[in-house]
Amino acid sequence: MKERRVVITGMGLVTCFGSDVDSFYNSLLEGKSGITPITDFDVSDYTTRFAGIIKDFDVGEFMPKKMARRADPFIRYAYVASMKALLMAKLDEEAKNLLDRSRCGVIIGSGMGGMKSFSDGVETILKEGYRRLTPFFVPIIITNMAGALVGIDLGFQGPNFSISTACATSNYCINAALEQIRMGKSDLMITGGTEAPMSQIGLAGFVQAKALSTRNEDPAKASRPWDKSRDGFVMGEGAGVLILEELEHAKKRNAPIFAELKGAATNCDAFHMTEPREDGSIVAECIELAIKDAGIDKERINYINAHATSTKAGDLCEVRAIKKVFGPHIKNIKMNSTKSMTGHCLGAAGGIEAIASIKAINTKKLHPTINLQQPEEELESLDPCANKVKDLDVTAAISCSFGFGGHNSVIVLVPYKE
Repeated sequence: MKERRVVITGMGLVTCFGSDVDSFYNSLLEGKSGITPITDFDVSDYTTRFAGIIKDFDVGEFMPKKMARRADPFIRYAYVASMKALLMAKLDEEAKNLLDRSRCGVIIGSGMGGMKSFSDGVETILKEGYRRLTPFFVPIIITNMAGALVGIDLGFQGPNFSISTACATSNYCINAALEQIRMGKSDLMITGGTEAPMSQIGLAGFVQAKALSTRNEDPAKASRPWDKSRDGFVMGEGAGVLILEELEHAKKRNAPIFAELKGAATNCDAFHMTEPREDGSIVAECIELAIKDAGIDKERINYINAHATSTKAGDLCEVRAIKKVFGPHIKNIKMNSTKSMTGHCLGAAGGIEAIASIKAINTKKLHPTINLQQPEEELESLDPCANKVKDLDVTAAISCSFGFGGHNSVIVLVPYKE
């Protein structure tokens, strides 16, 4: 049976830098920080008072106004990102009508779901009684509803489900969507992740876990992957969505092709709720599995969009894994951290960073890792694009995402060639 190749024909996102893919990547190339003080609720007694916040978000004409009023922000982000990705894929109303919708699906996940709506609902019950609770409470907090509403709007009747694996969510979803197309169950999949954790309960949870940076005096410099002075990650929010399409299906409708999704893999550390194995051995296995799935030589990989959240343990675990996999070849690899500018968008991180990786392939420019002033010694021989844009003809890229629970996920992206 001939291999069903899978290509990316559209991208959509919502981030602290807005919801236009080109503007987003230009902001990254300029080394801007999207980290700002939290103003939507009182954080005066919190030890962390900043994040990668989405401000003044408007669904515009992309989502029905009544639905937008009822929906949690994580749903709104996913919906707008999905509709923008479809437009980029040249799937307007006329083109959508030509699709076999029974072979089109949606796999969009969220690590935390409708946190704000859940918190607001609990407050309503405590202050006003359960009869004042919205009848939409359950539908707007469950993680599958973002993709479900996108599928309902489009009439896509193929596979539609969500995966929730904390900060690895997006890549797990992308991997699952890839498999649906490869197995011949679908021709087109909308996939990625979405997250809207910015509420008192969302912030408080991570504060109490002592996972966040407390650099309140200078938020723009708080996300410091691989820097010796890093003191925790910075929360972010948003959505990142890809249109995956079987190659012949894409060519038949003259779709734009931005890259090829060559392979993916997932596995589990089976070690600790929040900490990775320090030696990076299971992460290394996940990278190896993804490269094997892609069917390419590891020496072809010359760019890594790293998970690199700015935590003490996680940053070096990933570096050790990369060294273990690539050995002497690491001198030929450039690596960066999108989170240095966006913060850690949790379940949406992998989707947003997949888009950054695809833009790197298309522009042949890698964005900097900002705030990297005192690199850890273990970065030796690796180029982390510290504070500078780097030119690179990307031959193959991996994008890594790891989550609480020991969930590891890696995707492999390559320039599209006939």
